[in-house]
Amino acid sequence: MSRKKTSPAKILSNCGKCGLCLSVCPVYQTLKEEQASPRARLQLIKAFENNTLEASPLLKDIISKCLMCGSCAVACPSGINHYERFMEMRQKMVEDLGESPAIKGLIYLLSKEFRLRAGTRMAALGQRITPEFIAGKYKLGNIPVNRFPTLNSLPVRKRIHSRVPPAPGSPPGKGSLVYFTGCATNYMFEDTGKAVIGILTSLGYEVIVPEAQTCCAVPLLFHGAAGRAADNIRTNIRAISRSPFDRVIVDCTTCGAALKDEYPGFIARAMANDHRTKSGWEELAEAANVISEKTTDILSFLGEHDLVFNTSPNRGPRHLGRAVYHAPCHSRNSFGTHAGVQDLLRRLPNLEYIPTAGEADCCGGGGTFFYEHPGTAGKMMDKKQAGIRAAKPDVWLTDCPVCRINLAGSLDEKDRIKVSHPVVPVYEALNREAGGIKS
Repeated sequence: MSRKKTSPAKILSNCGKCGLCLSVCPVYQTLKEEQASPRARLQLIKAFENNTLEASPLLKDIISKCLMCGSCAVACPSGINHYERFMEMRQKMVEDLGESPAIKGLIYLLSKEFRLRAGTRMAALGQRITPEFIAGKYKLGNIPVNRFPTLNSLPVRKRIHSRVPPAPGSPPGKGSLVYFTGCATNYMFEDTGKAVIGILTSLGYEVIVPEAQTCCAVPLLFHGAAGRAADNIRTNIRAISRSPFDRVIVDCTTCGAALKDEYPGFIARAMANDHRTKSGWEELAEAANVISEKTTDILSFLGEHDLVFNTSPNRGPRHLGRAVYHAPCHSRNSFGTHAGVQDLLRRLPNLEYIPTAGEADCCGGGGTFFYEHPGTAGKMMDKKQAGIRAAKPDVWLTDCPVCRINLAGSLDEKDRIKVSHPVVPVYEALNREAGGIKS
């Protein structure tokens, strides 16, 4: 999603109301209501900025009923950056009307790593002591509390060294990669972290895991907390830039979109809107651009390599059965990964990849969308589940942690479908030891 140089007023006036955004908007396709369409939101923003429409709970709800998937911006023939305008409008709605206690709490946790670390420790304790029959009665959105992932016993970044050397016997001189783990891998999905580091070190790369990294800030930006987001952005740019690196690798494409698109855009807007803040960002602007240029998702990065899988009939990896794939919105829209992931999955010897018609349809996760708009999210998930159950898979793969939470949390126990990041079967198929992960 490229950034535009035109003024906000001109961007809004460029909307020709052609309706192409309606064909790609998951929310509109689910609700079939004009007010749920991207073009309607643009017109409402225009009216608000022209002082012909006042802030109201209804307006805030309409603006928030968006998955921030970026599909409309990709499809727009006028080059309108809906994504950016919607984030700006969300901030104005929060300034005028405030935010719900639950979202305020989430922002509070994500804006400081020590708070998030303490919060996950308390949540992990709650998971251990809360009886199953009680946890199953309560839901966040449509997801029962007992269907949320078990939190890591120790954060991934605490399990590994900040510099993980190439695996013994791997190809020499491949260079250094920064691994931006994101919050979900660090605190929930240690299998993803183990697989990413194991794959990269087996390919001959040194992996740098910045200790000071924190939340990518996308959840803060999505909920109008630009001031708190600025602190996270500064922290991450400095943490990533501390050592020389060849690429920045993410296993979550939402985090990747933050590093690739949001950081340079945020800094440019901050410098353009307030000359007093310019000097505060100038030193980081160049570093942000370098990070943006060098950021890629792990699956796209693997597509650049000739991977050799273990196909030994006796000592090869265990077969995982039939596998389907869910293509996250940011993977498709920010990194264009869909076709490459399909090719990679077809090559894996340890599963049978079954393409499904709706694998690129949004699941309704969208950060906190599944919590804030459970009715709409539930309809989207029901449609996906119908297609998935028809395929009778053993494994459901997706490279977005929120999608993973949403997919797994919406399944029934009787489905017996394991939800995983694609790097896990890739790592098993390579049959290499994980570099730097403590058992």
